[in-house]
Amino acid sequence: MKNFDASESADSRRSWFKKTAVLGSALLTGSLAEAAPEAKPAATRRLPIAVSTYSYWPLSGPKYPIKNVIEDAARLGFDGVEILHRSMEEDTVAYQNKLKRIAFDNGMALPLLSIHQNFLQPDVAKRKADIEHTYKCIDMASQMGIPCVRMNTGSWGTVKNKRQTDYYTHGVEPPIEGYTDEDGIKWTIDGMGECLQYAEKQGIVLALENHWGLSSNIEYLLRMYNALKSSPSMGLNVDTGNFVGEPYAGLEKLAPYATIVQAKTYFGGGTFYDKAMDYDRIGKIFQKANYKGFVSLEMEGKEDPKTSVPKSLEMLRKAFTFTV
Repeated sequence: MKNFDASESADSRRSWFKKTAVLGSALLTGSLAEAAPEAKPAATRRLPIAVSTYSYWPLSGPKYPIKNVIEDAARLGFDGVEILHRSMEEDTVAYQNKLKRIAFDNGMALPLLSIHQNFLQPDVAKRKADIEHTYKCIDMASQMGIPCVRMNTGSWGTVKNKRQTDYYTHGVEPPIEGYTDEDGIKWTIDGMGECLQYAEKQGIVLALENHWGLSSNIEYLLRMYNALKSSPSMGLNVDTGNFVGEPYAGLEKLAPYATIVQAKTYFGGGTFYDKAMDYDRIGKIFQKANYKGFVSLEMEGKEDPKTSVPKSLEMLRKAFTFTV
């Protein structure tokens, strides 16, 4: 049996007091050099990925039923379905409720209703008609439990056949004779302002998209957004493919304001144009901007959606899964 040693006991007490004092000092000064905490394990943020019905029906040919899109999306592992208004088979409340129930039964969110309207019209009555159309679509979004509606500035209509011209290489559409882009910016701000008042009552976000036309000019788009951002219903829809030339500089400007993202892919060659997209780089841009919302696939290539949509999902999953 070891003999008790008073001097050894005293040394132990002195050592304990010394260590306690050092730790206490470290805690008070914020320095934990003597008592470093264990490193926290890295966390993974996996952004939710939706697929637009546009990926299956790009505004031409027989419509692909939205019911089928929802069921396909659930089988493939998407998190939601974006509904393009023009792909809806009817506008009745019964049909809207049916889509909402099918989505619920398949565990799918419905994050976005994409609609079309045109504020770039000198005729006040025509602009008012598009505002009334937007009201109707806001009501539909509310009925289906969709929190966000995609908005456009619209088009001057002065480039008659965009597919067969060089429009998509420069994105410039001249205003109607006698008017300027400044008129279009004002009309868009005024029209969006009216729509936002209605959307606020319904609890719906209106996300203005860089959808060519006036909005292909990023500075114009941000001017319009900043003029309206005080509304709790104002948002920005960032489309990765709707840029003149390479998209990365534009994406870096818009990503900090993004409410929702539409991600273009072009398997089989683009329907309107081809664009090389580095989604690993794009993912990093949105990670840097601390974006946390939905990414919605818009497959705009000529390849059959049965093969191109799954390939697109795989690419987007990889790009929009972050280590934080």
